[in-house]
This record gives sequence, C-alpha cells and structure tokens, in this order.
Amino acid sequence: MQYSELVCQSHFSFLQGASSPAELVVQAELLQYSAIALTDECSVAGLVRAYQAIKDHKLGIKLVAGSFFIMDKVLKLVLLAPDRQAYAELCRTITNARRRSEKGQYCLTEWDLLSLRHCLLIWLPIGDDSDHHWASWLTKHHLGRLWLGLQRHLDGQDSVYLKHCQSLSAQHTVPITACGGVLLHIPARLPLQHALTAIKHNTSIEQCKDKLLKNAERALRSKAKLATLFQPRWLQASVEISQLCQFSLDELRYEYPSELVPSGHTVMGYLRQLVEQGKQKRFPDGLSVDIQATIDKELVLIEELSYAYFFLTIHDVVMFAQSKGILYQGRGSAANSIVCYCLEITSVDPRQISVLFERFISKERNEPPDIDVDFEHERREEIIQYIYQKYGRERAALAATVITYRFKSAVRDIGKALGMAESQLDYFIKNTNRRDQSLSWQAQIVELGLQPDSAKGQHFIQLVQEIMGCPRHLSQHVGGFIISAGPLYELVPVENAAMAARTVIQWDKDDLESLGLLKVDVLALGMLTAIRKTFELVKQHNKSDLSIAHITRLPDDNAVYSMIQQADTVGVFQIESRAQMSMLPRLKPCTYYDLVIQIAIVRPGPIQGDMVHPFLKRRNGEEPVDYPSEEVKAVLSRTMGVPIFQEQVIKLAMVAAGFSGGEADQLRRAMAAWKKSGEVFKFKNKLISGMEQRGYQTEFAERIFQQICGFGEYGFPESHSASFAVLAYVSAWLKYYYPAAFYTALLNSLPMGFYSSSQLVQDAKRHNMTILPVCVNQSQYLHTLVAQEPNSNIQLGLILLKGLSKRGARTIVDSRPVLGYKDISQLISLNLNLRDMEILASANALQSIAGNRFSARWAMMDSTSRLSLFKAQPMQESHFIGQPSDTENLIEDYASMGLTLGQHPVALLRNAGLINKFTAAAQLSSIKHKSLVTVIGLVTGKQAPGTASGVTFVTLEDDTGNINVVVWAGTSRAQKKPYLSAKILRVDGILEREGQVTHVIAGRLTDLTDKLSQLKTSSREFH
Repeated sequence: MQYSELVCQSHFSFLQGASSPAELVVQAELLQYSAIALTDECSVAGLVRAYQAIKDHKLGIKLVAGSFFIMDKVLKLVLLAPDRQAYAELCRTITNARRRSEKGQYCLTEWDLLSLRHCLLIWLPIGDDSDHHWASWLTKHHLGRLWLGLQRHLDGQDSVYLKHCQSLSAQHTVPITACGGVLLHIPARLPLQHALTAIKHNTSIEQCKDKLLKNAERALRSKAKLATLFQPRWLQASVEISQLCQFSLDELRYEYPSELVPSGHTVMGYLRQLVEQGKQKRFPDGLSVDIQATIDKELVLIEELSYAYFFLTIHDVVMFAQSKGILYQGRGSAANSIVCYCLEITSVDPRQISVLFERFISKERNEPPDIDVDFEHERREEIIQYIYQKYGRERAALAATVITYRFKSAVRDIGKALGMAESQLDYFIKNTNRRDQSLSWQAQIVELGLQPDSAKGQHFIQLVQEIMGCPRHLSQHVGGFIISAGPLYELVPVENAAMAARTVIQWDKDDLESLGLLKVDVLALGMLTAIRKTFELVKQHNKSDLSIAHITRLPDDNAVYSMIQQADTVGVFQIESRAQMSMLPRLKPCTYYDLVIQIAIVRPGPIQGDMVHPFLKRRNGEEPVDYPSEEVKAVLSRTMGVPIFQEQVIKLAMVAAGFSGGEADQLRRAMAAWKKSGEVFKFKNKLISGMEQRGYQTEFAERIFQQICGFGEYGFPESHSASFAVLAYVSAWLKYYYPAAFYTALLNSLPMGFYSSSQLVQDAKRHNMTILPVCVNQSQYLHTLVAQEPNSNIQLGLILLKGLSKRGARTIVDSRPVLGYKDISQLISLNLNLRDMEILASANALQSIAGNRFSARWAMMDSTSRLSLFKAQPMQESHFIGQPSDTENLIEDYASMGLTLGQHPVALLRNAGLINKFTAAAQLSSIKHKSLVTVIGLVTGKQAPGTASGVTFVTLEDDTGNINVVVWAGTSRAQKKPYLSAKILRVDGILEREGQVTHVIAGRLTDLTDKLSQLKTSSREFH
C-alpha cells in the first residue's frame, strides 16, 4: 500500500501547526510515505525549509507545494501546484489574499478561485448544508482538477462525517482522496498544539477546551493505521494526485531587472565600462599587473555566472545615495572585491587587505555573491523608497525575518496558557540569568520556586523548551531586498508588512540562500549618520570639507592611534565595547590593518579557538613566529601565523589539506552550524589526513581543526572587518580632532552604539567639554554646537526631554522671540499642551524664566494666566517656594532626561554619608596589582561575550570615571539578585592590571540602589 499526505500544516501556520517542516518530511520518510504536501495556511513560508531538509538528509520522499485556505468560514480548500505555471498561480493567489488585508490576515474571494487555471484543488467539506452549494460551485468551475479530501480524526463525529462526504461525492461526482489534515509530526506534540491554540485565542488551555483537538489523530499516522480508516481507492487517489505534481523548487529561476543597461550596450559591456571609469578614479597613478589580473578574473567569473545585473543593481543604488549625499559603505566578501572598489560600492582599498578570491563568488558553490551595503540609519528609508519607486511594488519587496519564540516570550505565553499568574512569570523572567551558560534556565526557575515534581511544573518546562525556536510571526528583514525582472509574486508570495508602505515576501534570507536567489542588502548603520552629521558641523563651524575618502587617504595619524591604544574609544565605531577596550592597550593598533585585526580578534571565534593569546605573544615578541611551510606562511603571515579570519581558515584547508574552493566553503558552512548539526566533524578526517599527506605534523593538523571548531558560528570574515575598520578609524579621527562636533553628532544620532546619552555626556565632560543644560531660550530641537573659545560647548536640545511632543518642541523653537521668552505666560499663549509644559518644568528647562522646577510648576498652577484678560500680563515669580534639593534635582533629571548635569548619584551618596569608604575610578591607576579594592558606581552596561567561560563585563560609573568589573559565572550565580537588579552596585574585589588595562575581579556584590531613597529630601514649605 502507498500513501501521500496532501494536507499538512507546519508551525508556519502560526499558532496552529506544532511541528517544523523538517520534522514533518523526516517523519513522513520514516513512515514510508510516497509524498508529502506542505500546505500552510495562505502561505508557502515553510516550503523551503522542507525542501532543504530533504536535500540535507538525502531523503527519497517527494515534496509537493501547496497551501490551505478558508473563505468566509465555510469553504476550506487546499491548492496544490502540479507544475511551474500552477506554482506561480498559487503564489499570485496568496499574494492577492494577503495584500488586500492587514499584516497577518488574508481575504480569499470567489474571484481568486475563478481565476485558477492550473492548480489542483482538494475540497475539505465542513459537514453542514453549505457543502452542497460549494460542491455545485466547485464542480462547475474546476471539474477534472477537484477532489474531495476525506479526513478521519476519530473525534466522535467521524461516522456521521464519513457518510456525509460519501453522499457529497456520489451526488456531485467529486472523487474522494484520503488526507490527514496534519498539524503534528508525532502524537507527543499534542500538548504543544493545545498550548498554541490557547495562545492564539489569548486565553488558557483550561478556558478554551471546546477549541482543542480531541486527540492526536492529526499527527502523521502509520500506513497500517491509515489502511484501517480509508478505502484502498481513496489511499491510491492520494498517490495519483501527488504523481501529477511534478513541480520542484529547483525550477525557480531568478532574473534581475535589465533596464539598468543603456540601449546599445550589452550587460557585460556596460559593467566593464563602469569598471574602467572607476579604475581611473580609484587608481589615478595606474594599476599593478596583479590588480589588473584580479579585475579580469573577477569580471570573467561575473560573466560566467550571470551576476552582472546584480552588480549593476547595487551600483545603481549607491549612485543614488551619492547623489543625495547619503553616506554608505559596502561590505562582504564580494563587496571587497576590486570590481566593487572600482564601482564605488566600497571604500576599502583591496591593496590594504588580502581578498580571498574563493570567497568572492565560486562556480563550485553556485551561490549568489555576498554584498551588504550600510546606509545612514536615519536616511535608509529614502533608499528603500527609491527601490520601490524604480521597480514598483510588483517587482520589489523586502525579505522576511521569521520571529521565533525566545526565552522571555516562551515563558510568558506558555505560562499564560497554563493559567500561571503574570506576576510569577515576570519574577521568573527578571530573575533568570541567561548569561549563565553553566546553569540552565530550567534549574534557575526551579530555584525561583517552580515545583518540578508537580504536573504543571513539568508541563511548563517541557512546553517552554518545545516552543523556543518555533515561529511566532513573519516580520520584515532589516533591509534584504528582492528585485525581479517580472512579477515577484510569481516567484514567492508577497504580503503587507506592519509598517506602512512596506511589503515583504514570505521567505527569509536563509530560504533565499537555499534556493540561490539574489537579494540586495540595504542595511542601516547609525555610525554613518553620526559621521555625516559631524562632517556638517565641522563644515558649519570650521569651514572644512571632510569626507570618509579624504580621511582615509591621509597618512596613518600617530596621535589618533595613541588615543585608540589608550582605549579612549567611547563612541568610536566597533572598538567601543568593554571587551574591545580591554584589548586595545594590549594589541596597540598603529595601522589600518591592525584595526582590521583588532575588530576581528575580539570575537567569540578567535577567543574560543585559543588564538588571542598566541597572537598577542607573537606581536609582543614573547613567542617566535614560525610556519610549517611556505604555503601556510602565505596564508597566515599577515596575522603572525595565527588564523584570525574566516577566509584564512578556508584558505588553509585549500593549501594545506588539498580542499577545492567549493569544498573549503562547504567547510565554512559546516563551521557556521557545527554546534547545531555537528557537520564540521565530517571534514575532520579529510582535513587531518590531507595535511598529513602533505607533510604536516598531526599535532599541527589537530590544532587547526580545534581552531576551526573554536570559530564555531562566530568566525568573522576579513572582508567585513576591513569595511568596519574604515569607519572605526574615521570615527576615531573625528573624535580626536573635532571632539565637540563628534559628541554632538553622536547625541543627535541616538539610539545607536553601546552608550546612552548620559554616558556620552559624562565622557564629553571628562574630555573637558562644557555641556549646557536644556533651556527653553537656548536649546534648539536637536543638540547644537556653540562656538566659544578656546573650546566649543555642547548645548543640549529639546529632543532629550522624554515625552515632549515634536510639535511642542518645534513650536517653542519657531515662536521664540529674538530676545527669548521672558515668562511662562508667553509659552502658555502658544497653546502648548499641559503635558509638554509639565515636562519642560520637570527637566528644569524653564529655569531662565521661572527660577527652578518648583517655582515653574507654581507659576503654571496660576489659573489666571490662562484667562484671556491676563494673557498679556507678565507673571510674577513666586518667592514662596523653596529650592529643590540636590536629590530632588537628580531624581527629576533622570526621570525627564535620563541624565544629569548636576551631582552624580555616587557623589550625592558619598556626601550624605550613606556609603562607606571606597576607591574612586580616577584613583584606580595608583593602586597596586592584586590589591583588594572596593568600588561603587552606577551600572551603565553589562556585556556577556559568547565565550565558554561565562564571564560578564560590567561597567560602573562614578563621578570620576568608569570602572571595568569582571564578574565570573560562579560569582554572578551565587549573588544573582544584586548581579541582575542593582542600579547602584558596590563591588569588593581584586584589582588586576595588565599593561595599561585595569579591571576589578568581582568578589562580593552589594546592591546599594535603595540608598537613594534614604537621601534626605528637604520639605517644601510655604512662608
């Protein structure tokens, strides 16, 4: 007996299916089905995952493309694609249904069904009288391509439904096929499916029992069981239908738009012309023989693999950005090719890095080239709308991102489904340390009070584990565009995004890679916005025209590198994190390529592969640099014999173990997923034996393999690091030479980077800049630079005030008298809303006209000021209100702006005698190595790199500077409460110093946050 499952929904039928596409196809193969159709509801989002699983596991089962629909709650249909035309028709139908509805919904119409000419239809009767109407309608329009899908779920109504379907079939001459209506790959997933149903209806499992599946009969069932439920001819019909379906995703071919090529030119002729023009600009003094040979090689490969349109499309987008003055930077293995340098896609000079040609594009890999282009994050929407306008909605859409359940959302939704109190779930979430990799979240939740022996406790842990990683919904990718020559909806369905004027396809970037489809990555980068704004301020105040190209053409600047070596890099791109700051004084970058290494080495890959210390020892002359062969030297000489970059690992496999370019890239892919799949171990024997055959020691080969494993999914490509290093140097250069402009631009570009406005302001003050408070008479909407010799000051803008409406802020600035506002009545006359006025008072922005926060509020309470008779009268300042205390100022500053220009919280606590003696940040440099110290500070950051040690870097800030604290996993676990929740933290520990790097190894952690409430607040008395 044979059987094909034709009605099957995966977890891409969100909150319905409880199994992944991969689980379904693997289980169907195990049960020896002939075929399986993936028919998610109005979607093909999971189809590529099933296709890839069949390829990865080398399964023999046939995959059928289809989709399930419900129309008007009474008609249930499955459409299957027998050929490429039918698949395009299916995608068009899904697109129409989705595009006429808001995100996450769809609306199928009779017109959609009437337009079907190629799809096969399986009708699933609902069991009432309306079935006769639809039987007549469907046979009238689709006879010959229509089957009645008979499902048997043994739910108590089975025998009645069976007779009803047989009657429909006989009366309307509709052939029957057996189908399962599958939602689970195995019966054990039924509890999860119940939970998903409860989540879908926003209630608990207990309260939606009438909506739950009665049993596990909607799992894939054995053929023996199916034989007892269905007549042989019905089972055979399922196989015959699947045999009609010959379409495969292998048939999809992607064609890029051709209108970018001017008439009279071939695509390659035009690309070569643009490259030739770019050569004159990029290499005005001529090219070396090697550079020209690489260009020729790249162009030949581009032509052979038909990628010319792709490069022209990227070039067109960046030329638009140039024309609008939008900063951008290309990155990726192909972006750092010499062709892309000539096309002005990237500003990375290929002579400064070692471009690995096999990572450019490879015939053996047969996958699209990798080019990402970062644009200013505040202006990327202009790029997106340009693409939509140029190619139209029919031919351009963003890729999707599959939003999956993670720990917090899983705990919250499963807990609610099980009827657990939200307060308990919040407690679990807030007090579980996800940074602690050595203690599972399950064990931590048990410690927090979950009863592991109770049925609910076991159920909770099991379901949270099962739902994590399951799709929750489709969102839009950060910028991966799909652009096609013809209608995009014939390739993949398109639906509305949550954001207005955006559409997305139903596949994400991984799915596109699986099918070898090209995308244009239009990404957002905050640092580019900050750099452009710095350039504008420098031009305005210093009359200097700056550009990224101008700065990078200058000789390496020793003063800038000296600043970098001292880890004075708050706000500097890529090298501002705690981990980077601790490495900078040790690595001491003094050239561009040093920065390339610096950015790549502080990554979990090199750290886990034990590459950092050997590199530092060799760089510092503490360990000799040796190479087992000239071939290895050619690969590793730039990094002193230590593999730092992903490209080096690939190249090593080629030159030392005999891998072809394609095999080496398969190794890269296996590296990326080795923790999940263990695929990398398939290459171990080939790698080690290949090296041994070429005369390398087994010990060296084993070490290389361990380093490959260490890279794991974190290996960082040199091509990306090289692009980032350009922006790192430019931002450092701007910070050194134009610090006030740089900090002002950073503040105007938030949110971005590691640091908040408070931390940036504190760092600017440590660099001797004067920060002027928000003022209704001095502030613009944005932060501004105020020229004042010898230094420029930074005037904080109204944008800093939390909750202040943009309309209110603009009104204040646009209506401001030449000599400024004299009293509050003038502001009130502008008809500002009461909330905006309260926010201005709370932030002390009315100080210049009202004295202080309290008197400003008092003046606002004077109701006569709002009467028309008195609006023209100036208000008198009240002398009855006392001054706010330092504590009150601090609390209101942080509440209204997230920062204070007054006393630091730590200084207030110290002056009030509420904290014991401690060592200030500025004093740590004079403390001996290995000394016991006590430090106290505001917790401004926590970073937990993905290393096996489980260390957390905590940054504390006191009134004299920042303190770097290292908290080991055991410490954070033993003292979880202060570790997780302290806002002001005391750390008793040991000071360690390595060169210029100083940090405190945490011992005891004490939460001092409650000390703030003990600060004496002076009473406000009326006299």
